[in-house]
Amino acid sequence: MREKMARFMAGRNGNDQLNLFLFGVSAVLILAAALLRGNLSRGFYLAALAVLGYVYFRMFSRNVTRRREENGKYLRLQYRIAAAWKIRKEKWVQRKDYKFFTCPSCKTTLRVPRGHGKIKIVCRKCGNSFTGKS
Repeated sequence: MREKMARFMAGRNGNDQLNLFLFGVSAVLILAAALLRGNLSRGFYLAALAVLGYVYFRMFSRNVTRRREENGKYLRLQYRIAAAWKIRKEKWVQRKDYKFFTCPSCKTTLRVPRGHGKIKIVCRKCGNSFTGKS
């Protein structure tokens, strides 16, 4: 039986990170549908079924290059969100010691120590200077 499944899955996409995420989304939709009543519940069940159908479509697809591109787009989006969250967390941790400014010309985030009054801030990326109160 194991060899039959291995032969069947040869040349197919299989499971990847996007499939795992979509499977989690469908589980959340099923849970929400179980907690709700009426037409809204039916809508959540249908949405969960559609997501599960897409998961199985991706899993058994022989167009591996297209599925790899989709997974790559998902991973890039996931990385951008994680990086933005990490920056927010770092700013929150450093909020008592530093003040953060955004360069008006290149939109780079600049960090200056607190408690120095009104200072001239020079952007290291573009060289633009502006004043701000630390």
